[in-house]
Amino acid sequence: MAKLTTFVLGGINSGKSAFAESLITNQTTTPYYVATSVVLDQETQEKVSAHKNMRGPNWQTIEEPVDLGSALEPLPAESFVLVDCLTMWLNNLMYQELDVDGYTDHLLETLAQSELNITLVSNEVGLGGISENALTRKFARLQGTLNQKIAKKSDRVAFVVAGLPMWLKGGI
Repeated sequence: MAKLTTFVLGGINSGKSAFAESLITNQTTTPYYVATSVVLDQETQEKVSAHKNMRGPNWQTIEEPVDLGSALEPLPAESFVLVDCLTMWLNNLMYQELDVDGYTDHLLETLAQSELNITLVSNEVGLGGISENALTRKFARLQGTLNQKIAKKSDRVAFVVAGLPMWLKGGI
């Protein structure tokens, strides 16, 4: 089977993660889940636990908030992998004042060289107004650039609104 890279975009609580999970569970019984969220409070812990329960025991979870490229490299060829989500990943990089371009380039190189079937999830943050806050504007600019780079390298791109996917590139 040829590798396939799928990119799923949507707003907060749009159903993008559930849609991305369904794409993978329809293909394999042993998927990998690469989680980028850092649990800093009770609310986040409850959300993470709820998501783990919804996914079920077949998913093998890898927690990697920073170096996604290195987290993907050792996985067996032709595995099905969900990376959720690039928005939290970018947040982590910015919060730790790390090299966003360097980590993005490494992720893109890994995607290009990988034999994995990867589905990546990200928020579309560019549909709202322009913030008065400089850091928020920088984040939105970096997220938009990251999303464009991932979309360009992906075989398929879906945009999810109210739980309904719209295929922007490729599709099923």
